[in-house]
Amino acid sequence: MSAAPGRRGANAFFVTFGVGLAVLAAALNIGWVVLTWSEVVPLLLGVTLFAAIITGLILNTMFLVREVRRNEQHDAFVNAVTHELKTPLTSIRLHLETLLARSEQLDEAKRREFYDVMLEDSARLQHTIDQVLRTGQIARAPLHKARLDLRALVAQSVALIRTRLHLPVEVMRLSPAAPGEEAVDVLADEVELASAVMNLLDNAVKYSGDHVDVDVTVTREGARARVAVADRGAGLSPSEVKRVFRRFYRVPGPSTRGVKGTGLGLYIVQTAARRLGGRAYVTSAGPGRGSTFYLEMPVARPSGV
Repeated sequence: MSAAPGRRGANAFFVTFGVGLAVLAAALNIGWVVLTWSEVVPLLLGVTLFAAIITGLILNTMFLVREVRRNEQHDAFVNAVTHELKTPLTSIRLHLETLLARSEQLDEAKRREFYDVMLEDSARLQHTIDQVLRTGQIARAPLHKARLDLRALVAQSVALIRTRLHLPVEVMRLSPAAPGEEAVDVLADEVELASAVMNLLDNAVKYSGDHVDVDVTVTREGARARVAVADRGAGLSPSEVKRVFRRFYRVPGPSTRGVKGTGLGLYIVQTAARRLGGRAYVTSAGPGRGSTFYLEMPVARPSGV
């Protein structure tokens, strides 16, 4: 997500304004101290007031810049959601109008193709709505924890993503279990955990570009269970590694331009991980060199313990 020229101008203005005021306050205070250096009490009072003014200016500037950035994120989110809602709706409407106007001229195969397209657009529309609703509910919704086989849940999610996005088996692979790790049990809310895993898989596909190549592994390391989703796509710079889990954040740059989404998927992953007692994080060798996203959580205690 790149800032519009007006937004960048606002950022520059507030930063420049804050720095200018700080310099002016410093000049006035130093001049006043030089003129009244022999008076200790006014000197101390001046220093105190100077520190208070500088602190206030810095806090005010930080607040203003943060508000500008927040507005940028909100605007980008609204634009993304509008696009994600409007595009499938327009497609569905177009195909329905064609079916109504030319139903007798279309053979069964063409009608079936139209139905498939409308079903895919409906699924995309539903996914966007679910993302927005889950973002508003995820921090407040009660958890219904149960003992789950993490590997089985991930396998189901991989199969679902392959079907939904029409991916061949070889481009998204679930690594076989290591001896003794055929089942990795966790205590988690199934809906919350499945949503987090699905978002990781969907994110890996979206940012892989035209050459999807994703490896998924489920492992157990001591008292922790870990899902790793590795792609060979756009990759991340060190600064973006710290930002990608923020709400509404979209990775900028030509390699990610045109990637559809609302900027909510990884935020949902991180929030779900924390609510389940774990964490979500990412590693990357740099732009263009792929990324590996991790979802970790505690392993369930053995039954009867």
